[in-house]
Amino acid sequence: MHLGFEEAVFGVDKEVNVRRHEACDACRGLGSAPGKAPAACKTCNGRGQVRYQQGFFSIARTCPTCQGAGSVVSDPCPKCKGEGRLMRERVVEAKVPAGVEDGTRIRFNGLGEAGAFGGPAGDLYIVLHVKEHAFFEREGNDIHCVVPVSFSQAAIGTEIMVPTLEGEHKLKVPEGTQSGTSFRIRNKGVPVLNGHGKGDLYVEVRIQTPSKLSKRQKELLTELGSLSPVENKPEHRTLLGRVKDMFV
Repeated sequence: MHLGFEEAVFGVDKEVNVRRHEACDACRGLGSAPGKAPAACKTCNGRGQVRYQQGFFSIARTCPTCQGAGSVVSDPCPKCKGEGRLMRERVVEAKVPAGVEDGTRIRFNGLGEAGAFGGPAGDLYIVLHVKEHAFFEREGNDIHCVVPVSFSQAAIGTEIMVPTLEGEHKLKVPEGTQSGTSFRIRNKGVPVLNGHGKGDLYVEVRIQTPSKLSKRQKELLTELGSLSPVENKPEHRTLLGRVKDMFV
């Protein structure tokens, strides 16, 4: 089953087309013609097993005539040809809980294929495939996104509106924020599957450098650069960085 990102996060009731074997309504799954009943297997006398003597040991095996059913259909149902089941396509209402992930497998009891010769139905398993979001990336119950800011916004600080799964949220960006800084917004992530609480939203801000500047913008930036010069020399590598390289 294919789900949208929001459907996986908040849960959804969805209709699914399922092809499955169902009990024949003419013979009620028994395989015999109406008014007839299966006869006891003569090979195993209705036990479903036959025993073989091998030396001192007695070994029981599935009856080859009735395949363990203990009975055989002498007058097969004309509708299902004695199979007791018919292939049908049904629309099943599948309730998907909030917080599922891509690849999650959900079991629906009793919605699988009908058992042979009137036996109980099995279970239906549905594997979920969740589409990727346009800008959110999920990691467990947390979600991540990247929001661009201008140099001036990062330098003097600002307040920006960032998207969440439940609308917009006002985020304060303090002055002097560096590109790549990540801010954590609690309880704005994905609900815990079959549990309580939510994950968090992590917003990474990246300073956007304009590719084209007007004459006035260039003058202002030149003036700013003269007021806050930076020595363009390679930075010394930290001890932690050198230790990490040893294990790469």
